[in-house]
Amino acid sequence: MEIPYHYIKTRKEGHIFHLTLARPAKRNAFTPATISEIAHAIEQINQDDEITVVVLSAEGPVFCAGMDLKTFRDENLDVRNEAIPHQEISLGEVFNKLNKPSIAIVEGDVIAGGFLYILGCTYVLAKPEVRFRLPELDLGLFPFQVMASLLRVVPEKKVLQLCLNTDYFSVEEALSLGIVDGYLNEATWQNLLDKFAKADVSVLKAGFESIRQLKDMPTEKQYSYLKQVLDKLK
Repeated sequence: MEIPYHYIKTRKEGHIFHLTLARPAKRNAFTPATISEIAHAIEQINQDDEITVVVLSAEGPVFCAGMDLKTFRDENLDVRNEAIPHQEISLGEVFNKLNKPSIAIVEGDVIAGGFLYILGCTYVLAKPEVRFRLPELDLGLFPFQVMASLLRVVPEKKVLQLCLNTDYFSVEEALSLGIVDGYLNEATWQNLLDKFAKADVSVLKAGFESIRQLKDMPTEKQYSYLKQVLDKLK
């Protein structure tokens, strides 16, 4: 059954699942209801063994402007989707549950909590003119959740510098930090999609789940754990 989402659009195309942020009038700022919709979509993706790769994109000139602060402060301003369960969960946690490769197609600026989308993806491809900004300090806040996601790809000292600098920075800097993986062009994008066309879903899931388990596992237990995972796939 196709779910009537309010804030996102979804489409399955063979082994590819397209998830599009679809609130351009609000610069794709996300609300608690948006997070619930994305969480629901990711649950469907994880359960569908035909899907081997996810493409995340956005409508409008801004990829995402972060949280819609008004709705987070007053839940009465948010419009929940009655067709799906409402979940009290952070956007970072939602993407941490995705157990398949994902590609962020970034054609507009990424601001504040919008970083949680791209930092939750396996690959990030951006147009050369895209800008990135963490403005929270100017608003009397701090990018706490983004900080947690940044620490997965950027050294701690540089994470603090990014959080303290509220100016826009370029794709070139995002590339140097590992936030972006490459410039957006059709050849790169298509190559990634083709790469996963015949991938074994059970192997993909095992790989994603295993690497997350390793983060909190003592070194001396890692290889025996990974052998157990490998034996289950034989």
